[in-house]
Amino acid sequence: MSGYVLSLSTNPMKRPKPTVPTDFKALIQRFYHLQSERVETYQLFEEGHEAYLRTGPQYDFDHYRQLVHEITQAFCGISKEVLEIKGRLHHEFDRPDLSEHIEKLQSKEKQKLELTAKLQLARQRAQDHPEDEGCQEKIQEIKQEIIKNKEALSEIMQDFKYDSEECD
Repeated sequence: MSGYVLSLSTNPMKRPKPTVPTDFKALIQRFYHLQSERVETYQLFEEGHEAYLRTGPQYDFDHYRQLVHEITQAFCGISKEVLEIKGRLHHEFDRPDLSEHIEKLQSKEKQKLELTAKLQLARQRAQDHPEDEGCQEKIQEIKQEIIKNKEALSEIMQDFKYDSEECD
């Protein structure tokens, strides 16, 4: 059961304190790196939840709670640094357009995390109540919302990329 907890030792959640880049291109690259860390963190969260579901019907909640704690810390660290980048882009580099993209992105990332948590709860409900067809419908409904959310995130990232490269 502790497999998903052990996998946390080699992930982005255990990253060293970053040095904040001083030039524009390095700042943009740091932002992209943070976004890739988010993706990795979501993958770990999903893998951990799948491992948690395999412990049912008793469920090893203590390990899962630890995973959620570590995932939350990772997302908080990433968000904090992304918000620092947002502020620097706006004030130091006079790029309110890029700052606005990051603002939209942060909002969609928050929504994605909420949807992910809802999906995990729905999956556990479906596992605990296989006779309830409504559970599977709810899972599909949430998955569709996540797809729309990911499409919106992708669009924001495309806009960010286009706008950040226009001055090259």
